Amino acid sequence: TVTAAGTTLVNRQQAWVNTSSGAFTVTLPASPVKGDSVRIFDVAKTFDTNNLTVGRNGNPIMGDAADLVVSTEGAAFELVFFDGTQGWRIITI
Repeated sequence: TVTAAGTTLVNRQQAWVNTSSGAFTVTLPASPVKGDSVRIFDVAKTFDTNNLTVGRNGNPIMGDAADLVVSTEGAAFELVFFDGTQGWRIITI
C-alpha cells in the first residue's frame, strides 16, 4: 500500500510514500535492534515540493539527534539500525 499520511514504520517495511497532498512525517520503529531496516520510496516524485520527515523516535539518524528531512525528488533509500550511538544509517540510495 501507499503511505499518504503520517505513520510509524515497522521492521523490514517498504514504505511507498506519496506526499503529493502535503508534507508529513513517517516515524521509525521505537525499539529497534541491530540489523532492523526500513525502505522509503518517493512514489509520486514530490519530496522536493512536499518534504518527507523521517521521525527518529528517540534514536539517532546517522549519529545525529535530529529527524531526517528528505527533499530530493524521487528519493529511494534504506535505513538500517546499528546501535544507540550511531542509530539508523543510510546504506542504500
